[in-house]
Amino acid sequence: MTQKRPQPSDYAGYFEKYVSIVPDGEVVGVLEQGLTDFANLLRPLNEAQGDFRYAEGKWTIKEVVGHINDAERIFSYRLLRIARGDKTPLPGFEQDDYIVSANSKSRKLTDLLDEFSTIRRASISLIRSLDEVALACRGTSSQKEISALAILFVLIGHELHHRTILQRLYLPAIAAK
Repeated sequence: MTQKRPQPSDYAGYFEKYVSIVPDGEVVGVLEQGLTDFANLLRPLNEAQGDFRYAEGKWTIKEVVGHINDAERIFSYRLLRIARGDKTPLPGFEQDDYIVSANSKSRKLTDLLDEFSTIRRASISLIRSLDEVALACRGTSSQKEISALAILFVLIGHELHHRTILQRLYLPAIAAK
């Protein structure tokens, strides 16, 4: 599915940092490539490296992966609801509260990565089922109007954003140790 990009009027300004980094082209291909690239980036790490944080107060790598997993589930749920024409306002979520209760630091990095693969495959299946009419649907999330298409781009861009942080801040610091 080659996809047009959402317009700024399709989402709250906060999401621009995610939407803007999604490459043009076929979105399912971008999601599938992300599945491979994310695994290739982190699978070489051992468990001790999964507990690494590049600065005091920052999340560990395991916590970042757990956050990506939680967020992709939430974005997929929002996408489903809005694409199906559900007009019920959807609440936001507090990511820092999720980090604490998810307890990702006590899990194996390989398990978190396997979970990401499962979630991403489910997201891909959902997205393949959507047509242009579904993607044009609009709803309310976090008290802001948003289109299903914009949520799709946020879902993709969110993982890309965090993968970039892992590549730029976490992995070089691990290599320097």
